Amino acid sequence: MSPRAGSAGPRTLAFVESPVQLLNVLEWAHAHALRAGNPQGDAPPGPGLTLVVLSPTDPMTRGQLRRMAELARQEGYEVRWEEARGGATAPFQTVGGLAGPLRRATRVVMGDPFSRYVQLLLTITRARDLVVVDDGTATMEFVGQLARGERLVRWHRKGGRPAPRDLLFAPVSSSARRRLTPGGRRSVEVFSSMPMQETPRGVTVTANDFAWTRARFGPPHITKGADLVGTSLVETGVVDGERYLAAVRALAAAHGATRYFAHRRESAEKLHRLAVETGLEVVRPDLPLELIARRGPIGRTVLSFPSTVVHTLPLALAGTGVKVAVCDIDPTWLTDTASPRAQGFLSGVTGTARDVHRLSTVSAV
Repeated sequence: MSPRAGSAGPRTLAFVESPVQLLNVLEWAHAHALRAGNPQGDAPPGPGLTLVVLSPTDPMTRGQLRRMAELARQEGYEVRWEEARGGATAPFQTVGGLAGPLRRATRVVMGDPFSRYVQLLLTITRARDLVVVDDGTATMEFVGQLARGERLVRWHRKGGRPAPRDLLFAPVSSSARRRLTPGGRRSVEVFSSMPMQETPRGVTVTANDFAWTRARFGPPHITKGADLVGTSLVETGVVDGERYLAAVRALAAAHGATRYFAHRRESAEKLHRLAVETGLEVVRPDLPLELIARRGPIGRTVLSFPSTVVHTLPLALAGTGVKVAVCDIDPTWLTDTASPRAQGFLSGVTGTARDVHRLSTVSAV
């Protein structure tokens, strides 16, 4: 086992459900080793970090997770792959199999505190050190809700009537929120590249500057053109599909974009239409975009709608000369069923981004 495997300290379990979460656990472990006085990101030998992948069913996400898991193994970390959604009995088998390691863990790292799976696992652990790493812009909402003492609800669902299963799961969610509130000998750290406007009392916020990504990959070859980053706002019911396609077409034409990096949750039907109607080359990345961009080739300008990458790409691409530009979501693009908080949240994502160029909203008619 690599010496890096001890960088997270003894008996650390990390639960991830997406490639970005796994990437940010690697970034946290690297930063944790540096804070412990290991200038190369290496640490003394020890039991170290075990990454537990709670695998989803989506093929694109699974593919990226397998690639990220292999990178984690190359770094010397143990990876435990759980088919957590592989049938009706899978959750019971997964939780039962993890009960022992959870009780022995002294630290638990998680990528999605909104996840019902993670919230359920938090009711089992006795760990007094809890760490939340970025799951994209949702981290901003989590920190705000924790600071205000609110129940944990994803931003694009807030404002709607709770479903019956939400009410059934409410006691578990409330227990998770209490465990994620520092108190007594329990510590909570948020490791994030997102701006935090509200910080809960007692929570330690540590900046993620993507030092591991920059150390392991690149610098990239930079092309003369522009690349466009896709978003799953249509799939989550926030933005109207026709308006989105029109906006992509207008943005690509205005800036001479030639490639479209698809979000892993974008539907195949939408991407096919987008390729036909815009002429863009649709790229399905096999790794998180931060790693794809850092490896290159990447356009001199990267265009995006409000999303996580307007915060993370400037950090991952620091010193390369690549410009990240963000286009706001026009309120008229929102669906009738979008959360009342959607526009304000998306505007906040754009407005708080550092080192990005703001673009005027394009016409989507």
